[in-house]
Amino acid sequence: MEDAGEDPTVFTARSLPSDPRLLATVTNAYLGTRVYHDTLHVSGVYNGAGGDTHRALLPSPLNVQLEAPAETGRELTETFVLDTNTGSFLHTLEGPSFQASQRIYAHRTLPHVMAFTVSITRVAMGSWPITVLLRSAFSPESPDLDLHLGPDFQGARYLYGHTLTPEQPGGPQQEVHMLWTPVPPALTLGESEEDQTWEFLTVVGGSQAEAQLCFTEALQLQVGGTLYAAHAQAWAQLWATCGLDVVGPLPLRQALRGALYYLLSALPQPGAPGYTCHGLSPGGLSNGSREECYWGHVFWDQDLWMFPTVLLFQPEAARALLEYRIRTLGGALDNARKLGYQGAKFAWESAGSGREVCPEDVYGAQEIHVNGAVVLAFQLYYHATQDVQLFREAGGWDVVRAVAEFWCSRVEWSPKEEEYQLKGVMPPDEYHSGVDNSVYTNVLVQNNLRFAAALARDLGRPVPTEWLSVAEKIKVPFDPRQDFHPEFDGYQPGEEVKQADVVLLGYPVPFHLSPHTRRRNLEIYEAATSPRGPAMTWSMFAVGWMELKDPRRAQDFLERSFANIAEPFKVWTENADGSGAVNFLTGMGGFLQAALCGFTGFRITGAGMTFDPMCPVGVSAVRVRGLCYQGNRLDFSFSEGSVTIEVKAQPGPGAPPLEAELWPTHARVPLLPGHRVSFPHSAGRIQRSLPPGAEAAGSTPGVS
Repeated sequence: MEDAGEDPTVFTARSLPSDPRLLATVTNAYLGTRVYHDTLHVSGVYNGAGGDTHRALLPSPLNVQLEAPAETGRELTETFVLDTNTGSFLHTLEGPSFQASQRIYAHRTLPHVMAFTVSITRVAMGSWPITVLLRSAFSPESPDLDLHLGPDFQGARYLYGHTLTPEQPGGPQQEVHMLWTPVPPALTLGESEEDQTWEFLTVVGGSQAEAQLCFTEALQLQVGGTLYAAHAQAWAQLWATCGLDVVGPLPLRQALRGALYYLLSALPQPGAPGYTCHGLSPGGLSNGSREECYWGHVFWDQDLWMFPTVLLFQPEAARALLEYRIRTLGGALDNARKLGYQGAKFAWESAGSGREVCPEDVYGAQEIHVNGAVVLAFQLYYHATQDVQLFREAGGWDVVRAVAEFWCSRVEWSPKEEEYQLKGVMPPDEYHSGVDNSVYTNVLVQNNLRFAAALARDLGRPVPTEWLSVAEKIKVPFDPRQDFHPEFDGYQPGEEVKQADVVLLGYPVPFHLSPHTRRRNLEIYEAATSPRGPAMTWSMFAVGWMELKDPRRAQDFLERSFANIAEPFKVWTENADGSGAVNFLTGMGGFLQAALCGFTGFRITGAGMTFDPMCPVGVSAVRVRGLCYQGNRLDFSFSEGSVTIEVKAQPGPGAPPLEAELWPTHARVPLLPGHRVSFPHSAGRIQRSLPPGAEAAGSTPGVS
């Protein structure tokens, strides 16, 4: 969107951060690293048993730094750029007579490929040779892999091996095969040359045949001069159909762009065939070695914090995330059995098998709210896509049913209070363990069971009466005198909490609250929430205040929600002091939801997708590009005076016609493909077109 000042899509620096954890990351759906880092990670490849399992460290041939000869050093200008438009990192050296640059990227359409190019251009008259140095400390060794050098292949070096220790006894030792272009110590632009570019490939596969096939494919593009062009074009196509921007302050625009870029980097290109997702971890694929960024494990972070943004922009990738949970259902069933319960208990920390790999037992045993986040993701996907096939044929129903069975076996009936209770749990607030009736967890139980029952009816399956009974009678702690929800039985206002917990009721967890109760929850827990907590917390306070139409308080928390961004490459840290996970996708996910679902008021329900837009202080307009709903792709923009919706001209196959129902008038505005409609600023709902006089199921305005 138009705005004065710098380009919010390009992050430029004259020097690198002193903390190497804050270097820009280059990732795709299969490979990830930080620039100038000696480690490369492969999606789904872990080493170590049980709680020691972590992303296997593969030595990175991309850890090459461009340098000029010492005699030219004082005359050089040096820049480092992360260009989100092209998904690449560019290091440039510029002197009086030449410009040299190194571009590093994880290929967007060839996910097994990473590459860097070095270019030298003569910028002054002359014919002398120009030489640049390439500093590399590559060593074909790893503490996690039994590696061996094999025969060269089409000019590439070959390294292969397998992980040392499987996650589970008797499990497979995963194979890794890597081909890479040898890197010389120097490159020279010859006397008669004006410019020259050299390309260096790194290709990783799960077998020798796969690595060779992917290398050959990359080599064909390289020979044709289109390797980088294909990558850059794919990013351009993605940004042309997907975006989130505001007319507002540059730091906010940069934060939105950077967070969306890092999250999209972790996903496959839309339409990419044969993608198997191994989950999204808090630090992403560029991090997760032993004792780093939660060791690459998958938490509730994926399902509650990252998933909603993925769903609204890339439903195919959202389905792949759910398929990861389906594939690991066997491990979740085993987790429940070991705890003495029926059904499935998804791991607090999951890797390849779905069995619990958290190094500390208390979290795996007590943070059962992860189950609720998993099923909530399935629920949002079902309403947003109406992809019945996932539930009827591809295992989605098995997950929802197994979690419902777990909840019913885990609750206890209290004859005295005549309600079901959930005892001995740890809520999202990890400062409190072994508590009874976490209100956040119990509301998720209620929500999960009601969705399971509704889904069973849609699929023509019987609904166990126990599901409805537990949903109806589970305890939801509430203090009517103070009009707020205690975090758990016995909680007193003022007790410090670690992070967003009760404030998640209403959004992202569907739960009806009166405006006054919503306000009281926000006020009480704002005063009690630790300033040392993780990055995603304040984004949920911002959403709450936007719901209550308090733009100034919303803006205060919005600014706090992206205060954990580290310059110059907009890498997020988990905690405000820079500690914890880095490239913290969880915090980015919360922040993106604050904009994507806070500014717009988007809520995905069974009746449609509601909207109730509001511009925070300092923002005069918002535009969401490429919003996906039931096979349609929409652009949604608004300012203080109007709302504009445009359905793209070519909906997906079987996509239903849509309309916008405006509140409070209930006027219906057809949303025709290829047409743009504008109306005065109001709340409403995007829904399937209804016959005259019909009303959407569950269509009470403002109620999920």
